[in-house]
Amino acid sequence: MGSTGTGNQAIYLATGVLIAAAVGLFVLFGPPKLLAKSDTPDFCVGCHPMEHEYEAWVHTGAHRRVKCVDCHLPNENLAVHYIWKSIDGAKDALFFYSGHVPEIIRLSAHGEEVLQRNCVRCHDTTVTHIDSERQCWKCHRRVSHTRSGAMETL
Repeated sequence: MGSTGTGNQAIYLATGVLIAAAVGLFVLFGPPKLLAKSDTPDFCVGCHPMEHEYEAWVHTGAHRRVKCVDCHLPNENLAVHYIWKSIDGAKDALFFYSGHVPEIIRLSAHGEEVLQRNCVRCHDTTVTHIDSERQCWKCHRRVSHTRSGAMETL
């Protein structure tokens, strides 16, 4: 009985890898400019139920000039960036098309690490004077999409 569950997990994993590979090949060799278009916030909000986050981003200060991928994907290395873009994109597509999108979208532990590294990367001269281990959005609450309307800072 236990081996059936393991077999199903292997099938799901293999299917996920094949889908990710197919999507990756399509993006790399598919329609022109699709890869560049997939970096835009309009692309992200196009198939995600992210309207509230998108609206918060549009109306929130200086971060309007950055794209979703600037904060939410690793940016230290181009290869790692595209690997995680493929993984996150395949995961998002799977959640969206299966109808299992959570009502409240939260960062994963990996997403929090990536976001923190990107905050430090962009604001390195500022954070050298403070504790860079503390999550930036704990103090800068207006950066968080869900609290962007609030006038909260410490």
